[in-house]
Amino acid sequence: MEITEVLNKEIEELKEDMVQLCAELVKIPSETPPSDTKRMAEFLKEYIAQKITDADITFHMKEEPVQSMVVRINSGKPGKRLVFNGHLDTYPAGDHSLWTESPWSGSVRDGYIWGRGSSDMKGGIACFITAVRILAKHKDLWNGEIVLTMAGDEEAMSDRGTQYLLDTVEEASGDAMICADVGAPDSLRFGQKGLLWIRLDALGKSAHGAHLHKGISAINRLIEAIRRINTEIPELPVHMPENVRDAILKSAEISERGAGPGETEILQKITVNFGTIQGGISPNLVPASASAEADIRIPAGATTTEILQKIEEILADIEGVTCMVTRSYEANWSDPEDILFRIVREKSEKVLNKEVVVTFRVGASDARLYRLSKGIPTINCGLTPYGLGGPDEHVSIEEMVKIAQIHALSALEFLS
Repeated sequence: MEITEVLNKEIEELKEDMVQLCAELVKIPSETPPSDTKRMAEFLKEYIAQKITDADITFHMKEEPVQSMVVRINSGKPGKRLVFNGHLDTYPAGDHSLWTESPWSGSVRDGYIWGRGSSDMKGGIACFITAVRILAKHKDLWNGEIVLTMAGDEEAMSDRGTQYLLDTVEEASGDAMICADVGAPDSLRFGQKGLLWIRLDALGKSAHGAHLHKGISAINRLIEAIRRINTEIPELPVHMPENVRDAILKSAEISERGAGPGETEILQKITVNFGTIQGGISPNLVPASASAEADIRIPAGATTTEILQKIEEILADIEGVTCMVTRSYEANWSDPEDILFRIVREKSEKVLNKEVVVTFRVGASDARLYRLSKGIPTINCGLTPYGLGGPDEHVSIEEMVKIAQIHALSALEFLS
């Protein structure tokens, strides 16, 4: 039996153990906020120490209660370092009454694991831990080192989690990184759009609502600013690199099966979403102040600087409105021709027995931090999320087995 068949069989034999690991992780609440991941980290430390006897496990915390951890498994031979990255925190569970069972049930039924974080991304963590558990038994087949970085704070943009690990722990970096955050097994992601969060503040002059001639409406000023930003920012030119655009277009049919119709267009354009708006204190008073917050997503080929310059031009024509940046990072991507992507794609196609594409990602993940902070080739290879961010989140057990197999086979070839 060739080694591919051996590894796949051994992972299949650990299916129930992997399912139980994911279910137990779901039973430990780790919502952001507050991103309290200490219980998760302690549980994983005990689990990994039992299953991988020579694993080196360390905890790292920038501030309470965000606990992150780094796990190292060394082959005993010189070689590359491959990192698997995942986040321990989850979205808030929301209104528990909307769930069929408790968000922390970890229920296993109908071929799925149910509960908050089952797909995003405690299932992904269970996958790569299972993969590495198998590889640790076959150190004679690979060289170098495998590192697992598992962090809190991802749902709050990772400043206290993965970014802190990259800033302070040398072993958290490597020659390549596989991020097991959610997606679709047949749509691997080599980059993601940039982000610009802004806050608009508008000032006016208060007066009685019956005496409009004595006041200036801050809300009206804000509405005009929102209208122009919504209209003009998405029309800015995007000078996308040809290899990035080609990858997006070639992947469109397959990637949109999971991500939904329209993803291909969205990946190539600047989008604006005003998510909050506030203003005024009473219907019969002219509002003296108002504010709004927007999420702007930026494709490869456009920059935050270009967008902010355009916003400044727009606001220069609207008295009393100012803009403040609350968070930003640039679009980021790895070379889709890098050997990492060839390996993971080939292994995915072999395990899934169907065509697999490599394309861009609309949303954020900690993969961006490896690209932006360290320039490390990074790929997203994760599970399909069901009920993501809403009630009755769940993940396919069959798919978990396949992702674990892809992780193991990809790591084996990369480190051979």
